[in-house]
Amino acid sequence: MLRSKVLTSALTAALGVGLAASLGASPAVATSDDRAVSPVNATVAYAGSAAEAKANQAFFDAVVKSVAKKRAAAPGAAAVTVVYSASNAPSFRTQIARSTQIWNSSVVNVRLVEGSNPDFRYYEGNDSRGSYASTDGHGGGYIFLDYRQNQQYDSTRVTAHETGHVLGLPDRYSGPCSELMSGGGPGTSCRNAQPNAQERARVDQLWRYGLASAFKN
Repeated sequence: MLRSKVLTSALTAALGVGLAASLGASPAVATSDDRAVSPVNATVAYAGSAAEAKANQAFFDAVVKSVAKKRAAAPGAAAVTVVYSASNAPSFRTQIARSTQIWNSSVVNVRLVEGSNPDFRYYEGNDSRGSYASTDGHGGGYIFLDYRQNQQYDSTRVTAHETGHVLGLPDRYSGPCSELMSGGGPGTSCRNAQPNAQERARVDQLWRYGLASAFKN
């Protein structure tokens, strides 16, 4: 839901709300003191771009390839399991758990599970660009949850939205509040954290056919 960044070299794609340039290989994790003084008097602007759409696809492709490698021994399983770690985002454990529950009850072809050897990780901290999802281009990635943005917007919606990117969905800022991937477009009063029917169907379609494609590569 929040600003995405395009990283050079080590990080090849980043997504969220808006697009900015940055260098680095991992998020800067803030302390609880950082969170306490985080400003809340400015909202994050929303803007889309062709580059961001490309970054969305790159992140999804990286996660799919990571999962495909681990499932090569059992390609016929009914649902794909995507493993995540929330150990680096302790302040958002409730929102992450709720987001996981929302997605697991909404789709049938992919399941999110917390565990070791994760396909992606959650981090927390302060970042002027807001929250975003990012990949290193080598099958790994993370979701960064920004303190300020999670104070301005419904935190479960932010987390579920960013997790939607992991599952392959792009931003649609012009959509209504009922559309999870509309992100911050409907404003800070929007509290919907549930994907709509079209979003659920798209994720199921992507994980039904996307994984099969990854096995061929």
